[in-house]
Amino acid sequence: MSNKSIELKIENSVAWIYLNRPEVFNSFNREMALSLQTALDNCKNDTNVRAIIITGNGKAFCAGQDLKEVTTPELNPGFRKILEEHYNPIIKKIRTIEKPIVAAVNGVAAGAGANIALACDIVVATEHASFIQAFSKIGLIPDSAGTFFLPRIIGFQKASALMMLGDKVAAEEALQMGLIYKIFPASFFQEEVLTLAITLAKMPTKAIGLTKRLLNQSMNNNLEQQLALESDLQIEASSSFDYNEGVTAFVEKRTPEFKGN
Repeated sequence: MSNKSIELKIENSVAWIYLNRPEVFNSFNREMALSLQTALDNCKNDTNVRAIIITGNGKAFCAGQDLKEVTTPELNPGFRKILEEHYNPIIKKIRTIEKPIVAAVNGVAAGAGANIALACDIVVATEHASFIQAFSKIGLIPDSAGTFFLPRIIGFQKASALMMLGDKVAAEEALQMGLIYKIFPASFFQEEVLTLAITLAKMPTKAIGLTKRLLNQSMNNNLEQQLALESDLQIEASSSFDYNEGVTAFVEKRTPEFKGN
């Protein structure tokens, strides 16, 4: 799949989704937002895909909303449509696709671009990447689930400051505060990201998907509810092919060959 704004490439059970508007730092317009949703749906439904990478072409990961779209009357969908038809569905798809999704932040991630990255399961970045909650700079509030995920990732006080002040967070600081998982050198960023994704793709996808479901529910469950859900999903995991393969491989002292089911 490829069009003007999104590229989708699948190889070795890994799907690469490229945000492809480099001339505007991969900022979102309606076409790109809807195309990203289609790409995510394709990855969800393709049984050959066992890990997903979202990254940007060019120098940026994503600069957020294309302000030209919202300031041009004949192009402007309106903020309600932008949120309810563009960003909110993207966040929901990222969190409900029961496959690991890696945000490979190759440059600036600002506004909705930053929050889409933070909604992914694992975030890695180059040493040149940065994260900016840019909304307050233009009189807006954080959207794309930023107010949900950011306080849970780095804490209430730090999240409040970053959202209110709009500070730029460099990759090294992002790593120190737990915002991202790892930094990879830009010179071999794609190779490192691919190695990570292939590792995930070779793991028991069923168990990873159930783990993702548990993490989602942990945002709202109390302890008793979470323990009960762990019990239910452990029963489901233990009935999978991959569980039997993992145990058999352990006993036989060999590397397991997981199939993702």
